[in-house]
Amino acid sequence: MVKICCIGAGYVGGPTMAVIALKCPEVEVVVVDIAAPRINAWNSDHLPIYEPGLDDVVKQCRGKNLFFSTDVEKHVAEADIVFVSVNTPTKTQGLGAGKAADLTYWESAARMIADVSKTDKIVVEKSTVPVKTAEAIERILTHNRKGINFTILSNPEFLAEGTAIADLFKPDRVLIGGRETPEGQKAIHALRDVYAHWVPIDRILCTNLWSAELSKLAANAFLAQRISSVNAMSALCEATGADVSQVSHSIGTDSRIGPKFLNASVGFGGSCFQKDILNLVYICECNGLPEVANYWKQVIKVNDYQKNRFVNRVVSSMFNTVSGKKIAILGFAFKKDTGDTRETPAIDVCKGLLGDKAKLSIYDPQVSEDQIMRDLAMKKFDWDHPAHLQPLSPTSNKQVSVVWDAYEAIKDAHGICIMTEWDEFKNLDYQKVHDSMQKPAFVFDGRNVVDVNKLREIGFIVYSIGKPLDSWLKDMPAVA
Repeated sequence: MVKICCIGAGYVGGPTMAVIALKCPEVEVVVVDIAAPRINAWNSDHLPIYEPGLDDVVKQCRGKNLFFSTDVEKHVAEADIVFVSVNTPTKTQGLGAGKAADLTYWESAARMIADVSKTDKIVVEKSTVPVKTAEAIERILTHNRKGINFTILSNPEFLAEGTAIADLFKPDRVLIGGRETPEGQKAIHALRDVYAHWVPIDRILCTNLWSAELSKLAANAFLAQRISSVNAMSALCEATGADVSQVSHSIGTDSRIGPKFLNASVGFGGSCFQKDILNLVYICECNGLPEVANYWKQVIKVNDYQKNRFVNRVVSSMFNTVSGKKIAILGFAFKKDTGDTRETPAIDVCKGLLGDKAKLSIYDPQVSEDQIMRDLAMKKFDWDHPAHLQPLSPTSNKQVSVVWDAYEAIKDAHGICIMTEWDEFKNLDYQKVHDSMQKPAFVFDGRNVVDVNKLREIGFIVYSIGKPLDSWLKDMPAVA
């Protein structure tokens, strides 16, 4: 029996290994992590992450050929293939601070693999890592190998949160990068055989190590670039009276462009987009390519601009102050069908409103009060470090309340900010909502989920990203 061990039980490692176990019943899969609470959650009825379809997959395999354990060294020693899916946070200090990836956790994982291994192993990069990481890991393993052969592969993930299980069942492609040596090619074929249980061979792409590593950064950079591009157009649409939804649909029908990732919003979030672009910027700078670095920096600048523009629009529309006013925040996750709040635009929008002394009432169907309070207290890039290294949640914040019902969040509010495109926000009884609010009642739709005309008929003053402005808003332009 082939034995697979994955170091890291997070958003990538957990779902990926669960699907491998389901599709390869003859393979033993063990997911290991030093965080006991996380492993306990994987072994319980309440998994540590929310992902549609994940519960069913885990319950079908857990205890049969899928196991979750804190005994890291034992299972790494026994494995034939070791996936490494640990955090690669952005450095917060030292060389490359604010851009470069911190490989501390990767390096310690590599040294541990070398220490405990008694048989030859294939070591697979599953984390998003900077180009040439494999070479560094290879050197660590080679210099500590004690007669054991390690072969390094890069197998980046291309999952979208909210559809991760569907993405794993039917991936656009599986990318495997390895050395162009007999050992490297043999390892590539061994990993390809695992995926070939359910993925057509023509969708399993085999490249060299560096191409695989760079492809992941490039894919996320291109997707983020599309979002920033349409968000830049949304500002122009508001200024000219155009409708960004109509513009997006029009350009999306061009077969050279396509319709995906052209929805205007308050900004992109998630664990990878900003981090990967900053990483790409750093690599470009290190390789003497400042013009290329500046090009990708602009993608992040536009994303930050969009969040600031949204906050400015809220404040200026409400008589240029939100001090002491209750603002309902609907949605805190960075997108629907996930409880993930990493780099969610809601954090910056909430902090901007709190800076003007607003009182926030926050509701999200999948994000806990503790997580929201932790996110609002955290410094930039802290979120990607292990929980025990993150700041403790503040005991309370008098300006923030977290509730478990949208109508409760909205009651007596002066304004509503829709920050996540949860389906339930489209289907609220907006007449009931209007009746319960202070007047004039404002809706600031950061995801373009509401029927603007219907809400205006009810009596709301509505701001929707990239849509023709309400006459009220034309009289109160967003401040710079």
